[in-house]
Amino acid sequence: MERSETAAPVTDGRTERGRQTREKIADAMLSLLDENQAHFPADKVAERAGVSRRLVFHHFADMAQLAEVAVGRRLEQLMAQVRPLPTEGPRDVRVAALTEQRARILEGLTPARLAIMRLENPSPRVHEAVQQMLEFARLRLGQIFALELDPLSEPGRTDLLNGLDAVTTWSTWHHWRSTGLSPEQARHTMAVTVHALLASADHQADDRPAEDGPADDPTG
Repeated sequence: MERSETAAPVTDGRTERGRQTREKIADAMLSLLDENQAHFPADKVAERAGVSRRLVFHHFADMAQLAEVAVGRRLEQLMAQVRPLPTEGPRDVRVAALTEQRARILEGLTPARLAIMRLENPSPRVHEAVQQMLEFARLRLGQIFALELDPLSEPGRTDLLNGLDAVTTWSTWHHWRSTGLSPEQARHTMAVTVHALLASADHQADDRPAEDGPADDPTG
């Protein structure tokens, strides 16, 4: 009788080692980005990764490609840190949860965003990743502050969402940090600004005429 054998899956060790080396090199680039270094010669990246310069260019066509891969890796890491935030309950709790998470992620995002600005021609993949982050962030604002947004007219809702979006994205965060605010001071400023925008929306909602109220009795 013939013996039936099932071949065990074969793991290509070289492929796995290559993947690990590629990630190690990208992480070395990220560590240099985190130190706010503006230039990334291959020798410096290779030394930080513990590999040869030749191996860097074995895995990446040039330093621009390496920078794009590293930035993409950082964006993925930051998106993995996003956790569900409360969409109901006291406003103070929702604002505090939002600004804590945004401050932490935006601070971690800064080196990668600065690197993107230095790239001459960022790839479509990088642009797409950044755009997805922006769209997701705006979507979450609409969910977190639905209680405040829903009672408003359509123009008022759009204006409030635009304002909330503007003060909780990286450009504003970078402005605050660049003008000397510490991360905690910038987070506090973000929270105060968000509260101010929501408070102004409260007045808009209060001023709206009742849509379903009883009609006036013409007989008095």
